[in-house]
Amino acid sequence: MPGFITKIRSRIEDENHWLTRRKLIVFGTTLIFAGILLGLFESGSHPDPERRPEIIDLSLPDRQAPLGAETAGGQDDEAVAAEEADWESVKVTSGQTLDAIFRKQGYQIPLLHKILALNGDTRGLTKIRPGEVFDFRRGQNGQLLQMRYALDEGRYLLVSNGKDGPSAEIRLREITAEVTEAEGVIESSLFLAGKQAGLSDAMIMKLANIFGWDIDFVLDIREGDRFMLVYEKLYREGEFLRDGNILAATFVNQGDRFQAVQFEEGDVAGYFAPDGRNMRKAFLRAPLNFSYISSSFNPRRMHPVLKRIRPHKGIDYHAPRGTPVYAAGNGTVIRSQYSKTNGHHVFIKHANSIETKYLHFSKRTVKKGQKVKQGQTIGYVGSTGLATGPHLHYEFVVNGVHRNPRTVPLPKTEPLKGSLLASFQARAAPMLTQLSRMESASLYASRE
Repeated sequence: MPGFITKIRSRIEDENHWLTRRKLIVFGTTLIFAGILLGLFESGSHPDPERRPEIIDLSLPDRQAPLGAETAGGQDDEAVAAEEADWESVKVTSGQTLDAIFRKQGYQIPLLHKILALNGDTRGLTKIRPGEVFDFRRGQNGQLLQMRYALDEGRYLLVSNGKDGPSAEIRLREITAEVTEAEGVIESSLFLAGKQAGLSDAMIMKLANIFGWDIDFVLDIREGDRFMLVYEKLYREGEFLRDGNILAATFVNQGDRFQAVQFEEGDVAGYFAPDGRNMRKAFLRAPLNFSYISSSFNPRRMHPVLKRIRPHKGIDYHAPRGTPVYAAGNGTVIRSQYSKTNGHHVFIKHANSIETKYLHFSKRTVKKGQKVKQGQTIGYVGSTGLATGPHLHYEFVVNGVHRNPRTVPLPKTEPLKGSLLASFQARAAPMLTQLSRMESASLYASRE
């Protein structure tokens, strides 16, 4: 082997053997390039496990939809985020403005100015009251996405802040009615019996107002009187909101049965007896909520101040000072002034030659010549004039003759007729059947 290597070296060094030198150079260069290619192939065949190929995303961007809108593939990310975010509720405190709320929540004031300039509904947000509530939704970066404000129990204002700026719309809140029943037996008062039956104060007052033209709930109520009613309970978005209307009711007073069914069609609305007679009379039996009658109608009464026989041509209703007094019926004020005897007093002229008089007010709220409606406040209980204490002296005059307000027959309103009566009776029939069933069940239970 050493002799072979020596011969090759001598041939390379021999200048006359140039062809052999060139072949070796070419051969060596070929070996070098072959080694480089093999190295590259080896590197590609065994990639580094720590190295990841770079991927370039060439997909087109998604088309953006306005906040709250849906695309063919579903809601956009911003709308979904807004729906999934929790509402933040802020209750308005005394003296607080929406500007102050925005600053406290970290929202931009220029955005608030844009919201207030949208329409009349948003401009009303400058007049907010303590206790009202604003709900807010934030985006991922803390920006305002939506704002909600209740306009009333059935509507709210929804402000959405999208890419094109704020927008506002009024949304309806879902309110559903559930029909329920209640009944009670009076032991001492309607109020206590109503509370025991699970009725709210407002529902008890509604019941009394329906039958108030036929029953005096201060003087006429007796132990054992009973009532049955069918009424609505209102729910907003699944949560109890308040009691609704009384749909039908029965009141048994001293053995007399009174029934009323709610009816509304066209311009006619109110409570009607089964025969179509309006429960509302032309006059209130008593023009105020009183404590007791301190002096009755008496043509030969001894006057408590003058100490001599002087006819008492009306009824004295004792009530706390400041108790509102109502017009007993529709009419026109023909006198509203002060005198030493009557104190502050009001006289009202009604149809059918009827006149009502109200004496000893602490304050009058109507003027001579003014038109008034039944139930309108015309003054407040006082003790002005010849009076020993706060009370209302009330007179009822028919064709110039004083009549006892407690016993005088009150004019009745016209009953339903024709197609209105037929429509009422069709609607009233199932309600009256339900009331009859309730009364039968109640009487059966009381006998056991």
